[in-house]
Amino acid sequence: MSVNADQHSAVSPSPGRAPQRKFHVTLIKPSHYDKDGYVIQWWKAWIPSNSLAALYGLALDIEDRKVLGPEVAVEIDAYDEMNIVIPFKKIIARHRAAARGHAPGTGGLVCLVGVQSNQYPRALEIARQFRDAGLQVAIGGFHVSGCISMLPGLHESLQRAVDMGVSLFAGEAEEHLDRVFGDALNDRLAPIYNTLDKLPGLEGAVAPFLPERLVRRYDGVLSSFDAGRGCPFQCSFCTIINVQGRKSRYRSADDIEKLIRANAAQGVVHYFITDDNFARNKNWEAIFDRMAALRAEGINIRFLIQVDCLVHKIPNFIEKAKAAGCTQAFIGLESINPANLKEMKKNQNKITEYRKMFQAWRKQQVITYAGFIMGLPNDTPESIKRDIEIIQREIPVDVLEITLLTPLPGSEDHQNLYNRGVWMDPDLNKYDLESVTFEHPTMSAAELQQAYWDAWDHYYSLEHAETLMRRAVADGIKPVRIWQAFLQIYSAMGYERVHPQQCGYFRRRVRSERRPELPRENALLFFPKNIWRSLRNYAGIGFFAWRLHRLRKRVQNDPASKTYRDLALTPVDSAEDEELEMFDLNEDAKAAVAKAKGEAEARARHAAKRAAEDVSAAE
Repeated sequence: MSVNADQHSAVSPSPGRAPQRKFHVTLIKPSHYDKDGYVIQWWKAWIPSNSLAALYGLALDIEDRKVLGPEVAVEIDAYDEMNIVIPFKKIIARHRAAARGHAPGTGGLVCLVGVQSNQYPRALEIARQFRDAGLQVAIGGFHVSGCISMLPGLHESLQRAVDMGVSLFAGEAEEHLDRVFGDALNDRLAPIYNTLDKLPGLEGAVAPFLPERLVRRYDGVLSSFDAGRGCPFQCSFCTIINVQGRKSRYRSADDIEKLIRANAAQGVVHYFITDDNFARNKNWEAIFDRMAALRAEGINIRFLIQVDCLVHKIPNFIEKAKAAGCTQAFIGLESINPANLKEMKKNQNKITEYRKMFQAWRKQQVITYAGFIMGLPNDTPESIKRDIEIIQREIPVDVLEITLLTPLPGSEDHQNLYNRGVWMDPDLNKYDLESVTFEHPTMSAAELQQAYWDAWDHYYSLEHAETLMRRAVADGIKPVRIWQAFLQIYSAMGYERVHPQQCGYFRRRVRSERRPELPRENALLFFPKNIWRSLRNYAGIGFFAWRLHRLRKRVQNDPASKTYRDLALTPVDSAEDEELEMFDLNEDAKAAVAKAKGEAEARARHAAKRAAEDVSAAE
């Protein structure tokens, strides 16, 4: 299905003629519905959509190369529903105007991009409204790709889209969007485009890009890019390895410099680098060195990256990340219990390396975020609380992002449950990592859900906030950064009841934008209820912020903070020889420590043998 630009032309225009036809491309990243059925939207969202940026860049490239012919002008609009209300009437009018004089609906294509499973019900409703108006619509993203990659036949959720006349796109678009746009222009869209076995190389590929007017809708004028795709590990909960593959592909340092300069020209220097694991990008050093050089020129790059728990073993990685502008790092900790890690096939995580790894980031004053997955078969409400308390005492991580184990379509977990006929919640909207979607062996759905909310309260206590701020002062990190991260993350879950990855500033609810199966609320009830909810939430957030502020001031003014030490900050010499509660959780933990100790002793014997051989050779 791969089509090269020089091999494909959608039309055959006369040479030298000016554009006489418009092809309107509308890119939409859908949001998803909250527990009351309303679309989750904000004045400013926190996390940008790299899928939206990737498709925008590709659409610009198609116009620049005149893939559809010199007589066709490609016009592009983009919307992230997390930070804007989609103007359906305006979009429909533009597409109809572009199609005037041609086959109905061929004036463009509405692309619902980067659609995750929890966003799929909303995507279908958006698609329905555009299909009812006669527009061409395509849906791509991890839900479509994951289902096609891992399940037999066509999943019922995908069949609903096909029955509606919506095209599905599975895979990555870099080498295939020319064909899709050409087919749309000529009214011959295929029901399904499956490119999963034709993953593109990224070196020299078109880079993700969003114009400044869209980037400003994100917190901190935040943009994104992926320096690589794919991951070599086998985590059973992960969809990336089954969609983007386990063979990593990379952009070059030249590619990254080009996109950074293009963004800097419009005042954008803050990034979320979306690689699932940047530490396994073979070009990491060249990319970091180039970014450091750009910073030396005066481009004040700042970014967040995602890495694994063995990153500190890569020589100079963390130091060069800091020099390149890394201010935050997200680490897939997931659990301190080796039994849970084994259950998730997270075998690359070594509990004996946790403290050393987080301490290495702290030495560079980088704020650390860590994922924590709960709801494994070995979990109970008591064990979850115990594990979080151990993390608080023994691991110097700053921010914990807690998620419920969720069998996402496209993951091995989902495939196994699907093949065994095990019940999973049929409502895809709940697959948001914060809702119970399967039967736990020891906890009821209500118990597991309550344990989830309690876990956030356990970690984000004011007592632990003080500990984190004292650790920050001791390690030369400005405690206001802890104040900001602590407030932001807990406000999302503690008050808005929305995971931080789908949160933002100042929630808006649109009465007409509700799940179609739910009734529209009476305006006399809807508006007072939502005004009261907003006042209650933001009053709570404000009071929490004030208490954290007072705590920060007290910690900053306490001279003892500069010499603060606790177990988590104590330098690690031989982790496997330490006596930590984490190492004594169960037989799996003891076995993991014994294995690490045996490996350390083997390395010591090998080093001694090599040293003796060197002495003998010198003699």
